[in-house]
Amino acid sequence: MAGYEIFFRESVWKELKKVPRADLKKILSRIEQLGNDPRPVGCEKLTDQELYRIRQGNYRIVYSIQDNMLTIWLVKVGHRKDAYR
Repeated sequence: MAGYEIFFRESVWKELKKVPRADLKKILSRIEQLGNDPRPVGCEKLTDQELYRIRQGNYRIVYSIQDNMLTIWLVKVGHRKDAYR
């Protein structure tokens, strides 16, 4: 399987600045792994949307996949209590 290119929405960068450093390393590692497997074990498709989410501790990574262009767009990264607002 070819690798996917990962793009960040500008709002994701702002959200990542608020994450504690220890969690940030794990989140970025998890995002990097999406390039090889955009639908890893534990990923879930969000209802009524073309978005997926994966868990990393208490944080959620919400993203969309464009298989025809081999790209992944990160839509939101946030604490589980705020991730779906």
